[in-house]
Amino acid sequence: MKSTGKAIKPIVISMFFILSLFFIGVPYVAGADDVVKIGLNYPETGPYAKQGLDQRRAAELAMEEINSAGGILGKKIQLVYRDTKSQPAVAKQNAIELYDKEGVPMMLGGSSSGVAIASGKVAKDKKKLFFGTLTYSTETTGEEAHRYIFRECYDSRMAAKVLSDYLKKNYGGKKYFYITADYTWGWTTEDAFRQYTDTLDKDRHKGMLTKLGTTDFKNVLALAQEVNPDVLVLVLFGKDMEIGVRQAYEMGLKNKMQIVVPNMTIDMAEGAGPEAMEGVISATPWYWKLPAEENYPKGIAFVKKFEAKYNRYPSTSGASAYVIMHEYKEAVERAKTFDTMAVIKALEGHKYSGLKDEQYWRPWDHQSVQTVYAIKCKKAADVKKDKYQLDFYEVINKIKGEEAAITLAEWSALRAKVGASAALDE
Repeated sequence: MKSTGKAIKPIVISMFFILSLFFIGVPYVAGADDVVKIGLNYPETGPYAKQGLDQRRAAELAMEEINSAGGILGKKIQLVYRDTKSQPAVAKQNAIELYDKEGVPMMLGGSSSGVAIASGKVAKDKKKLFFGTLTYSTETTGEEAHRYIFRECYDSRMAAKVLSDYLKKNYGGKKYFYITADYTWGWTTEDAFRQYTDTLDKDRHKGMLTKLGTTDFKNVLALAQEVNPDVLVLVLFGKDMEIGVRQAYEMGLKNKMQIVVPNMTIDMAEGAGPEAMEGVISATPWYWKLPAEENYPKGIAFVKKFEAKYNRYPSTSGASAYVIMHEYKEAVERAKTFDTMAVIKALEGHKYSGLKDEQYWRPWDHQSVQTVYAIKCKKAADVKKDKYQLDFYEVINKIKGEEAAITLAEWSALRAKVGASAALDE
């Protein structure tokens, strides 16, 4: 009996200790076995900070939903954050820490394709999953594609395809001028845009490169003004786009040429302002009014929850992070394990309806194939009628994912040019 008493005593003391913490208001923290950590490698600071903030907001909302429903295979999610600063070298080091020190089986994030590609390379090295939330370079699931990276958002080729239908009808044969961010997203976006708008002749359709994080575009805009194109394509993103569009507006360029921004989020439009954005043409894979317009219940619920929590509408950046969290949960549950290869197999070819119509994870490049939209920004007076002044978009064209996405033959040719395998390597 004495030995039994000695065995019970520590258990009684531990129970008493936990109950004491509860009654004095200190929460009991579950053990490591009850938690699964997920990494969010996102831009908290830098030129893409707004897009990063929306990723964090939406990821936290998804985490709350999943945890309140019991977590993933009985484990509660704990998000672990790192600031990429939109710098690939920083993102790489963050990814190493998240996989090695924090032990995350999955990481998501990125508002720069350079960052996403760098994060994906670490994922491949560690044999862990990485999901790109906002990475539009065609290279992400093209030349740089591998077994461990998935892209939930669309890519620049898909954006260029949906925009080109409208532009060729309205500006076919006209002169273009490109101002492009000097890194992988900018290069591949301009290339895809030139291809689909028949503006490959760089003597006629000139262009200039600008550094990511540029704060003054007046000199390069003055060059565009001298050339006097019919269409000015600003291949800029985040704060760069906000500044570029606003300065183009202040210089009166909008009265002389059609401004096109290949990729946009509503927080970028908000930053530039309704007057500067009026009439600007762009593309998007999702926007906050779409669920209500097309009656997508999950999307409607997401927008309502996001608005109730944050007093604004979600952007496509947030929507992508939210969908990734739920898609990962469901893939783990289908696989019945957190094992990376088993989860990858549960994802490949899987069809899902996240916040809009049906999408699917294409098995040979891990691109989420989906409907894409060309949009034109509304008149400033109409934008200002919205309670948050975020009702910017009017849809001018849309095409299905299979029509917009790169084909297997095109993808294989791209891979061959850089000596990459025609199949995703493990």
